[in-house]
Amino acid sequence: MSFTNGTKSNAESVQAPLSLNSKPTFLMCPPRLYDVDYVINPWMAGNVHRSSRELASQQWDNLYHALSHVANVLLVQPQAGSPDMVFTANAGLVNHGIAILSSFYYPERQGEEPHFQRWFEEAGLRVQHVPRETPFEGEGDALFEADGSRLWAGHGVRTLASSHRYLEAAWGVDVLPLLLVDPRFYHLDTCFAPLQGGHVLYFPEAFDAESQARIEAHYPAEKRIVVSEADAVHFACNAVNVGRTILLNEISRELAARLQQCGFEVVQIQLGEFMKAGGAAKCLVLRLSDLDVTHASGECLKNGAVKTAA
Repeated sequence: MSFTNGTKSNAESVQAPLSLNSKPTFLMCPPRLYDVDYVINPWMAGNVHRSSRELASQQWDNLYHALSHVANVLLVQPQAGSPDMVFTANAGLVNHGIAILSSFYYPERQGEEPHFQRWFEEAGLRVQHVPRETPFEGEGDALFEADGSRLWAGHGVRTLASSHRYLEAAWGVDVLPLLLVDPRFYHLDTCFAPLQGGHVLYFPEAFDAESQARIEAHYPAEKRIVVSEADAVHFACNAVNVGRTILLNEISRELAARLQQCGFEVVQIQLGEFMKAGGAAKCLVLRLSDLDVTHASGECLKNGAVKTAA
């Protein structure tokens, strides 16, 4: 199944009922103010002000529609001066009613923090902080196992390993550190994706030898889906997994076939405009695994929408 540049939805204008079904819930941010305004990762170099907001909106809308088929989607509205707010995965890490707010490494993104904190609080989440001197970049660098049994946490580029103790304290979960060594894969979610059924999708060369060994120790060979460099630089690991559905940027036939052999439905979506800023499907989505919007304030609901596909 492949999504290309189709008709735009009215996702931003449709209000939805307050009640959610049993589907998982995710947070997205419309790309009305998206642009590449600065360079804080290798992908941005050479792409400053070279993205098309119209095309980005079409690609975002395709991802929104595809995700809405299998999940609930809430929206946070973009704010002036924060063109990277569209990458909501970096807002924080959410689980069991707690949101650990990101402490961004680069000043260019630190202005997003109060906007996301306000949204989390209005949604009824208990916000926790890590110190400014301890950079932590949310779900970009911290990914729960599909069954919640452990938390994989990246460090070495934009997140410090010292931040991991705050994650461990918040949820009492085992935190397994993974050292990132390739600046192209500056966040864990660009090169590593825990999947349903005990599978993992990853690019080994993005990690040091000790981290590779740690991954291999926790996933048997038949559960490890190794990604080639050609697929990795097309953000194949930057995938959104809901049940047996995987949403990601366009990938090779070989990788698509491997995922299908593992029982997944592969939904490919062109996201090239966001790759210019160093992100793709997962970067555009933050999981709110157990958020109950019936407890959210009116302001939160006014600024967001829950919508399922028509």
